[in-house]
Amino acid sequence: MNNWADNTNCAVTVCDTEGVIIYQNEQSVAVNGDMRGKSMIPCHSDRSKAIIARLLAEGSTNAYTIEKKGIRKMIYQTAWRRADGTVGGIIELSLPIPAEMPHYVRG
Repeated sequence: MNNWADNTNCAVTVCDTEGVIIYQNEQSVAVNGDMRGKSMIPCHSDRSKAIIARLLAEGSTNAYTIEKKGIRKMIYQTAWRRADGTVGGIIELSLPIPAEMPHYVRG
């Protein structure tokens, strides 16, 4: 499982509680540039900054879809936790998705 995130078809970005990027896989660097060791906060709007603050304060999740350069993506942002259970930061997964995709309800 060495560097599993580099062998996926999605961008994986991880920040700490100050918004400093502590990990990016190859896909994340290709899309966002190399932001490791830099704050992601200045790159975001006031609305996005409020969402980031909420995710860090509540340890919650934010998910939505976008379309960029003709590619639809699901953005899934969620808090990650340290071994002691405290919020350590946020992980963002940017997953390419088809324009139309099946939806299944399972019981």
